[in-house]
Parts: sequence; C-alpha cells; structure tokens
Amino acid sequence: MTLYDELVARGLIAQVTDETEIKELINNGKAIFYIGFDPTADSLHVGHFMALCLMKRLQMAGNKPIALIGGGTAMIGDPSGRTDMRQMMTPDIIQHNCDCFKQQMSHFIDFSEDKAIMVNNAEWLMDLNYIEVLREVGAHFSVNRMLTAECYKQRMEKGLSFLEFNYMIMQSYDFYTLFQKYGCNMQFGGDDQWSNMLGGTELIRRKLGKDAYAMTINLLLNSEGKKMGKTQSGAVWLDPNKTSPFDFYQYWRNVSDSDVLKCLRMLTFLPLEQIDEMDKWQGSQLNTAKEILAFELTKLVHGEQEAEKAQNGARALFAGSGNTSNMPSVKLSSEDLKDDSIDLISLLVMAELVSSRSEGRRAIEQGGVTVNNQKVTDIKATYTADDLAADEFIIKRGKKKYIKIIFE
Repeated sequence: MTLYDELVARGLIAQVTDETEIKELINNGKAIFYIGFDPTADSLHVGHFMALCLMKRLQMAGNKPIALIGGGTAMIGDPSGRTDMRQMMTPDIIQHNCDCFKQQMSHFIDFSEDKAIMVNNAEWLMDLNYIEVLREVGAHFSVNRMLTAECYKQRMEKGLSFLEFNYMIMQSYDFYTLFQKYGCNMQFGGDDQWSNMLGGTELIRRKLGKDAYAMTINLLLNSEGKKMGKTQSGAVWLDPNKTSPFDFYQYWRNVSDSDVLKCLRMLTFLPLEQIDEMDKWQGSQLNTAKEILAFELTKLVHGEQEAEKAQNGARALFAGSGNTSNMPSVKLSSEDLKDDSIDLISLLVMAELVSSRSEGRRAIEQGGVTVNNQKVTDIKATYTADDLAADEFIIKRGKKKYIKIIFE
C-alpha cells in the first residue's frame, strides 16, 4: 500500500486538486508541504494534534514538513466556522503563544538537519505595504467569488468585517511566499479551509504562470478535530499543565463506540491490518480497543512512562486493578479541617470537581457523587482526619471526574 493509499484508507483525505501529481510527490518523498497553525492560545490542542500526526506520518516517508505559525494572520483572525469575531491579541501574547507551539511541535516533528522547518508568517505579512497588497495580490481575487466561500457565507448574516474579509488573501499569500522562498509545493488543511487554500493555489498560478504548479489537499482533520477536541469542560490540551496525562488518557478512553475505530485509523501509527481486525470486536472488546487508543495517543504526546501511569490509574479506578498512586490527586492537611473534620461539599470544591458550593450541593442531591465507591446523597456528610488518612480516599463526580485525597 502506498502512502497516499494509506491516507485514504485511514479516512484522512476529503478532496484534492490533482490526485495523480499528489500521489507522485508524497509517495516518493518529494513533497514539501505546509500546514498552518494560528497561535490563538499558549498550547496546542487535540485539533492540532491530528495535523501533527499527519505531518509526522508524511515526514517518516521522506517528505518535508513546513510548520507555519500564523503570527501575522493571528492579528486578523480566521472567520472560518465562526459566527462572531475573534478577540484581538497583542503582539506580545501572539509571540508567547508561538514560542509555546514551537516547543510542543518538536515532540512530533524532527526539525534537525533541515528535515523540517518552522516559519512565522509575521516575517512577511507584517512588512507588507497596503498599496502593494492591493496591486500585487488583491487584483487576483474576485469579490463575488470570495463571497460564495462557505467560510464567509456563515458570517454574512451577523456581519463580516473588512478585517476578516482579508484573511483569505493573507492565507493565499502565505502559500505564494512559501512556494517562492522554500519550494513548498503542497498545502494541507481542514475542510473548512478549502476556499482559502484554493485561493493560494490560484494566486501562484496567476502570479507565476501555469508552470508554477502547486497542489492543494483538503483533509477531514479540522471538522473531526473540532468534534473530538471538545468536552463539557473545554478543550483537550497537549500541554500537561492544562490537561494532565491522566485526563488526556481518560478523554480518549471515553470516546464513543462509534468513534474508536475512526480515531485508531486517523491518529495512531498502528498497522491498518491490526485495526481492521478490531472492526470485528463487539461488546466489552470495544473497551479494550479504547484502552489501546488511549495508551497509544498518550504515549505519543506525553511519553510511554506517563501513558503507563495513566493506564494504571484508570484501571485502578474503574476496574479495581492497577496502581492508584497514578491517579489525579489533591493534598490536604489538618489546616484544611475544622474541628478535625471537613464536609463533602468543601472537599468537592477543593478538589476542583465543582466550581462552587451550590454546584457541589446539586451534584450530591442528584446522586452524582461517590466516596470510595459508595454513593453519597447527604449534603451534610463530613469526614474526619482518620477517614481522609485511610489507604485510599477517592471522590468521584459523575462518570469521568475523580480525585484521590492525600492527607498529610
């Protein structure tokens, strides 16, 4: 199976501009491709993780990735998939986020010996002259055609600012610059970026002629990333300080039965033959598939040691086996007690299982709180120092939130 065929089999590719030429390039390690990352936060998240896995997969086959950090486009904001305008960020915040991205990307992509490069589009966008942009770039874009793009149509009802309207031009100029400066001949992006990416392909042809051939590959990464990267509590981050390895593991351990095989194909580096065998699995076997998924992805992001700790902690909590020392925990001391005891609502708040005492009270009354596997419905329940100092004191809220109390 060729690399391109594998990408198709893993469900990654939605549409392309020239399949024959694209196959030739990536199957033979000749692609110099880029994927863009807008630094809207100080950590990458699951949506980015999908793109990073793809870059790693292509690099392993000899192709050269360009990780484009949108330090310039972040000054404008991408309207794609949004109904409101993004909050404006200062240059200092954008630079800080770019630095964080670079550190995290290095865990996935080998930047040594020119095997990959990382660039910031602020290098060329921030120095552009407005008149030059209008004459040299804007002249090649049809306003009528731009307004038919899905990314703009979604914003027309509430109002699309002229600032955001320029995002397509800026992203197109990125591909044009990368083509000239680094020989970039291919771009990858999520399905909601298709119009923006086609703009870049067209700009290269219009400015440099039909011989200046560049390809565009539309991936299903973005829509799936947004779907999989959302939880009730927010995004799933790759930064262990934002989402712990244990919580990262548990996020993937709790994917739906219908998504587990899809995630295994798209995100892991397990052989397709092995994953295809799992297609036959049913019932409790799907839980095994979820454990495999969670372990493989946690290992990829946080290392094998952290993945093993997370797996042991999860098994200890849900299957009655494993090492509970790897479970998320909070430390308390006698100073946190009043008259040698503490009420359950206070414990829930201190363990950050709830955001307020009222939320904690509701959780208990609704039967959503257990202590050491025993459901507690009494909002006045209290625990002594001896209770907390027991070998294990584990509080669980709902099916997915839990914490081990360590009393010192």
